[in-house]
Amino acid sequence: MTLLLERTRVKECGHVPYLESLTAMRAFTAKRNDATPDEIWLVEHPPVYTLGQGAAEIHVANGIPVLRSDRGGDITYHGPGQAVLYALLDLARRGIKVREFVRLLEQCVIELLGARAARRPGAPGVYVDGAKVAALGIRVVKGRSYHGLALNVDMDLAPFAAIDPCGYPGLRVTQMKDLGFDESSAVLGRRLAEILVAKLDA
Repeated sequence: MTLLLERTRVKECGHVPYLESLTAMRAFTAKRNDATPDEIWLVEHPPVYTLGQGAAEIHVANGIPVLRSDRGGDITYHGPGQAVLYALLDLARRGIKVREFVRLLEQCVIELLGARAARRPGAPGVYVDGAKVAALGIRVVKGRSYHGLALNVDMDLAPFAAIDPCGYPGLRVTQMKDLGFDESSAVLGRRLAEILVAKLDA
């Protein structure tokens, strides 16, 4: 399903393998031009660990694949019950700097969660009582972004225990379900996209 919200298109892509999404994001970014509308993709991935550009190679013994990505950041986990938002935006056209964009993505999650949510200096993402609920990693090529953020909604958090989430040993993770939200990942992902679109197209 494709929704047209002002200038930014929101696509609900459903369950998609990580490499398929990565290939599609790269292709979209490579072929877009100055007139191409920005898009936000909402996705859920089968279980997978992804390594950012700064992450060292790692072996995990639980059978979940580990894939190299081209986003910023370190290692994270994606799985069912997590709302993944990919922001394919022409930041240069909008006059948005990279750090400003990171804060914008974080702010969308903070507004979704409410007063309990917070940033953590030097560690992009959103936290509640020190536990990470949303991870963030982007790539910008010629002023155009792809990748985005992953919001833990109602998922099996056990695979995070096999890694140092985002490169931080002992970092606790949490999810929306444990914070009192009972909506599905699809619903909360859609709401998150709506907040972002409202900010972008105001």
